[in-house]
Amino acid sequence: MAFYYSEPSRTFSEYLLIPGFTGEDCIPDNVSLRTPLVKYRKGQEECPINLNIPMVSAIMQAVSNDTLAVALAKEGGLSFIFGSQSIESEAEMVRRVKNNKAGFVVSVSNLTPDHCLNDVLALKEKYGFSTIAITDDATPNGKLLGLVTSRDYRVSRMTGEEKVSTFMTPREKLVTAPAATTLKEANDIIWDNKLNALPIVDEDDHLMYFVFRKDYDQHKEHPLSLQDEEKRYMVGAGINSRDYAQRIPALLEAGADVLCIDSSEGYSVWQKKVIDYVRENYGDSVKIGAGNVVDREGFRYLAECGADFVKVGIGGGSICITRETKGIGRGQATALIEVAAARDEYFEETGIYVPICSDGGIVHDYHMTLALAMGADFLMLGRYFARFDESPTAKLLVNGQYVKEYWGEGSNRARNWQRYDLGGKTGLAFEEGVDSYVAYAGSLQDNVAKSLYKVKSTMCNCGSLTIPEFQKKAKLTVVSSTSIVEGGYHDVTLRSTAGKE
Repeated sequence: MAFYYSEPSRTFSEYLLIPGFTGEDCIPDNVSLRTPLVKYRKGQEECPINLNIPMVSAIMQAVSNDTLAVALAKEGGLSFIFGSQSIESEAEMVRRVKNNKAGFVVSVSNLTPDHCLNDVLALKEKYGFSTIAITDDATPNGKLLGLVTSRDYRVSRMTGEEKVSTFMTPREKLVTAPAATTLKEANDIIWDNKLNALPIVDEDDHLMYFVFRKDYDQHKEHPLSLQDEEKRYMVGAGINSRDYAQRIPALLEAGADVLCIDSSEGYSVWQKKVIDYVRENYGDSVKIGAGNVVDREGFRYLAECGADFVKVGIGGGSICITRETKGIGRGQATALIEVAAARDEYFEETGIYVPICSDGGIVHDYHMTLALAMGADFLMLGRYFARFDESPTAKLLVNGQYVKEYWGEGSNRARNWQRYDLGGKTGLAFEEGVDSYVAYAGSLQDNVAKSLYKVKSTMCNCGSLTIPEFQKKAKLTVVSSTSIVEGGYHDVTLRSTAGKE
């Protein structure tokens, strides 16, 4: 006879936090959201990789490319570059993130002297950057021949067909700095010479990086940026259980700091095979997460296989229809509570703390706080990040509202069949995701700051200054359907909508 759970599986919206005592020092500015990303012997050693904010971006085509990865790393989180692309293109995305040292920017907009003004304007429209490097081959690391900025041309007095060579600032008039220049030295050169951009070149005069005047203030604004020992932004990468033996070496060579198996259901022998490959070839030097699971048994299996962290959640994503098409999954809150208990039990037995990642089910900002209270060490977010300027999808005007495209990895658009691989035949037999739009929300930096301020404020309401303290002190209550209605505005007419059709 089948096993039946006595309690229903619940979602985040069915819970509320009960306030605790708030002391004088318990203010949002004093809250630390630092959290472990990978397993370690808690109480005996430092975690090898910590996040400065408990956010990672989902392994999705519509979410995690190199642009979003840099933006999220600046805020203290980590992106997992999507793996449903060729090995070469994923590795190149990783490489582009790692080429961004803090303050040293690899040039994205590049042309040759033979291009024309229309090409300059097209690049400016595409990337939004006014500084364009002119190299001998139009690559980021070609021989530097000049620069073009908005001060070098006037669109109203030009046809657009003028060659770049006729209006660029040539190499001999540029102030540059050698490869060994430190960020402090570069900023001093910028200020001394009243520059907006300083090219960093190697001994053969090939362009390496730019240091921008505007970034000086931005770096002061990003004290939590997630960097490796060489001051490069950290980045993760998604892999699958099919071509991992070819994909993993390429991603590591490109500089990936951590890997994650991208699978809709992780309690399987296929995940063990991938982890075994990593341990046999790289030992513990390579960090790899696994999942997804929704119960104690799934967590124990992956922890014992050697996973560095475990993702929790099946079917809770906003574009996921796995529960509808296959009838498997579990309410995200219930799944997270059980797996968090299993993690703590495993730690008591082994002394090894395996962080868990809540993946899916986050609709409102307060759901983030609930997930952390329920035991999540960090959160994986897809829809949340897809809304921002830095995500890779198109911004469109639909019915008078700006939106961003957003599709699931199990949709016909993505066709990421490896994510749903059960062995045997290849290809996507049926859809487990949809193709959709999400409301455009602006920049990542502004939205993350606002969301995390809410998290910190709620933690203070519960008398907590760190995530571990919050998880110990949090008191949660199940709410009825009636009290959920009571929690929003009711029995009033909003002034903003009064009189509108």
